[in-house]
Amino acid sequence: MKFTSVLLILLAITACDPSPSKNQTNVPDKSDFSTYCNPVDIDYSYMSHYAFRKVAYRSGADPAVINFKGKYYMFVTRSHGYWVSDDMSDWQFIRPQNWYFNGSNAPAAAVLNEEVIVLGDPSGHGAVIKTDDPDLGDWETTFSVIPIAIQDPDLFVDDDGRVYLYEESSNLFPIRGIELDADQYFIPIGEEKDLFKLHPDDHGWERFGQDHRSDIDPFIEGPWMSKHNGTYYLEYSAPGTQWNVYGDGVYTSEHPLGPFEYAPYNPISYKPGGFLNGAGHGSTVEDNNGNFWHYATMAISVNYKFERRIGMYPAGFEDDGQMYVNTAYGDYPHYLPEAEVDEHKERFTGWMLLSYQKPVTTNSTLNNVEINVVDESDSGYMLEQEDKVAEISLINDENIRTYWVAENNSDSIFVEVDLTEAMNVKAIQINFQDYNAEIFGRPDTLKQQFVIEGSLDGEQWEMIADYSENERDQPHAYLELIKPVKARYVRYRNVYFPNKYLAISEFRVFGNGEGPVPAQPADFEVERQKDRRNADLSWNEVADATGYVIYWGIRKDRLNNSALMYGQNSYELRALNVDQPYFYQVEAFNENGISERSEILSTE
Repeated sequence: MKFTSVLLILLAITACDPSPSKNQTNVPDKSDFSTYCNPVDIDYSYMSHYAFRKVAYRSGADPAVINFKGKYYMFVTRSHGYWVSDDMSDWQFIRPQNWYFNGSNAPAAAVLNEEVIVLGDPSGHGAVIKTDDPDLGDWETTFSVIPIAIQDPDLFVDDDGRVYLYEESSNLFPIRGIELDADQYFIPIGEEKDLFKLHPDDHGWERFGQDHRSDIDPFIEGPWMSKHNGTYYLEYSAPGTQWNVYGDGVYTSEHPLGPFEYAPYNPISYKPGGFLNGAGHGSTVEDNNGNFWHYATMAISVNYKFERRIGMYPAGFEDDGQMYVNTAYGDYPHYLPEAEVDEHKERFTGWMLLSYQKPVTTNSTLNNVEINVVDESDSGYMLEQEDKVAEISLINDENIRTYWVAENNSDSIFVEVDLTEAMNVKAIQINFQDYNAEIFGRPDTLKQQFVIEGSLDGEQWEMIADYSENERDQPHAYLELIKPVKARYVRYRNVYFPNKYLAISEFRVFGNGEGPVPAQPADFEVERQKDRRNADLSWNEVADATGYVIYWGIRKDRLNNSALMYGQNSYELRALNVDQPYFYQVEAFNENGISERSEILSTE
């Protein structure tokens, strides 16, 4: 009798308890994901450049990604190791037995004779290192220090086994190349050769600054060589890693050391708009299905100008050899390599952003925000800092440089977004921010623990994902749902956060609404300016549109470049090549999908 009474009481308490039960989740293991969302969700290292000023920030940049024996290895600037993955989704960090003490700087990586070779000594002088077991990381030196100052190196192994080095990061010197003797400690063969430099007077996308609006000499850097159907594609980056217009271009040749010809369709990798900007200093890798992917550097530049992340985009070559990287909707979920799609070039899932500028509430916001950052904006080499506010409305403004900060990091804090109507939620991304962090290096204790809930009425809540016992470090936690959840309200409940203050730059909800897609943009107009590097694009504002994507290219059927924007129906495109005609098109999008594209216009 006493036991029955206790049991009834416990059942009554459980029934009244609004908190969801633990260990219920609608999220598969990361290795079973079919999608990903930029930035790449890896455990980025905390940099130590400004530890003496107590400025801590995560960063990942200059990715060198290679395919070695069917597995993918990603080497990233000053990360104290590297990552490995079987599927480009679940990246596991490797702490190698032997490595550069301060981490590699803009590392080069390639495969030679069943071994991985790497060059990335932060000093700019060093020997090539190698291993046949990168999972273990027992790296061996090849002893001979290459007798030239090296910045942003790339190692390329040709079909005949010959090895070439490309390098430079400068607003003065060109990209350079030289052959290395793989049989003699990788010592140079002959003299280093100047290959090509920037021409910002002719190539609009090579101009320095935000939106290419600075007179400072631009930087050329980050070479990466690819070979396809006998043609050599030497990628390079410009104009500077901290800008929204940081991108990659390519020169082509019939020989690894040139002469090289500028590709008229440049840039190949370019992402000036959206949540996270920039797509430069990258690498192009072939997956196990014969498709290509481009990994690139993307800028945050809040805590320091070199605060960066990694992006991943479908890439490839057209039938006539034109190289492309598709960054359209590059901040939204895309299908992974193993997912079957009609065309590799078009891997966007069609899952739209549901949370943009929707009403959002919280029970904790820090007042009197005082940011501890390295601000070099007065020099012209860094963006101006955002206003010193940490309001909750900044958590869904699609700007990774703004953020909300809670009063502390307690497990009582929540954030709730109202989608304004019931929608089909398919994925969620939480982008944490390093507000006044005090972490350096790679502590093994880093993790984020939280619960995601959904509701139709704001009263009855359903568990979407339970990460309350998560032991993995996920600074850009992307949660793909096994099955869609119908919800109007989506709530983040904090459990554990490793920094003193819980800070989130963006709480993003993806899926599809059930209303109509926007109408086709009307009265699309394009006028090339007197400065032929620029063109003015405009169209009529579309009712119920969240934003627009413009496309352009050098052929009517290849509008391979794009820019996404919110809340504007005009755009000054400043990335054109002077002597090249272009074609243009625009489309509108909202939570429900994408409109038909406008007519295609052209300019000479």
